[in-house]
Amino acid sequence: MFENLMSYEIYEGHPLGDYLSIEFLAGIAGSIVGALVLLLIGMIISGWVGRRIRAIGLRYESLDDTLFNFLANIARYAVLAFTLLIVLNTFGIQTTSIVAVIGAAGLAIGLALQGTLSNIAAGVMIILFRPFKIGDFVEVSGKMGTVKDISLNYTELADLSNVQVIVPNSQVWGNIITNYSTNDTRRAEWTFGVSYGANLKIAEDVIRKTILSDPRALTDPEPFIQVNNLGDFSVDFLVRVWVKSSDFFAFSTDMKRAVKEALDEANVEIPFPTRTLINAAE
Repeated sequence: MFENLMSYEIYEGHPLGDYLSIEFLAGIAGSIVGALVLLLIGMIISGWVGRRIRAIGLRYESLDDTLFNFLANIARYAVLAFTLLIVLNTFGIQTTSIVAVIGAAGLAIGLALQGTLSNIAAGVMIILFRPFKIGDFVEVSGKMGTVKDISLNYTELADLSNVQVIVPNSQVWGNIITNYSTNDTRRAEWTFGVSYGANLKIAEDVIRKTILSDPRALTDPEPFIQVNNLGDFSVDFLVRVWVKSSDFFAFSTDMKRAVKEALDEANVEIPFPTRTLINAAE
């Protein structure tokens, strides 16, 4: 009975005994060892390629690290995929049909994950065209904060309260992006009102001296300080001063208080709305 079982044909005229022979098992073992060696070599090469591409981005400050991290991952997975195809060929597996099946499955998965794929496509566009980079202070999709990470699916921000904000890339690339860190300088702007009875020359000198006494204020371009509006209760000075982008927020808030205190010290009245009530019975 055992001899009959060993002589039973199971595939293309080959009996079971052929597949249990020492030669066949040794060949299988050799193929497995060879496949493991190929996989190990592929993993080593893919890791080396990824590190080399990342090193290029780190070597030159003008190159974006995010872009080279993305390219490194693409190259790494491409080497691993090529290695896997070679391993399958060592076992006599036709990779052409496998690629076709993967393509069909990829199409079905792509249709089911349109939202995710749109995020990935937008992530690729962000990484390639670099409207902002990690560390920039931006406003995207109505959210304002410092960019902490840019991945293929989402952009991570830390808002003004240092709260993590995750914005899908499709909402980033498809909306207006305001990058406050691109330019080295920004223009701060205020409107300061004084009463109609105030000496405008004194008021202007006080405002100018107060702002320019702060070392954060830039003198080139020259600050703009002029009467801009005659309101119902006040004469309004429009003030525009250039500062470094990193100083903008602190400088803008500090000057509001400093100018108010300086005007008070110079006895320049800062008006506020008043209303006269008439007694109808009189």
